[in-house]
Amino acid sequence: MPCANAVSRCSLVLGLLVTSSAWAQDEGINDYPTSARADYVFACMEANGGTRLALERCSCSIDVIASIFPYDRYVQAETVLSVGQRPGEGAELFRTNPFMRDLIADLRRAQAEAEVECFP
Repeated sequence: MPCANAVSRCSLVLGLLVTSSAWAQDEGINDYPTSARADYVFACMEANGGTRLALERCSCSIDVIASIFPYDRYVQAETVLSVGQRPGEGAELFRTNPFMRDLIADLRRAQAEAEVECFP
């Protein structure tokens, strides 16, 4: 039944969606896909000796980052970091743009929090 003919039903559904979205944010549920978490953990483990302890700490680390830093911003920051490492004028724009510097700084703060929490 189209929303034009059932305004109250559509309002109820929209209300439930907004409520469930707010609940998800309040509960710390995030939208990091498993593959992004796995990529982070593999790279982190490689940098930290590849041990079982590294697995536990790196898993903790991405969980902390995910609880602080929304996934869409994480992807943006990773892209800026990747492009910024390349030589040339185009990459220089990524390194000097204030928005992009702030984005990277926000990611670094989330990583620092994860370091404090997970790598005692």
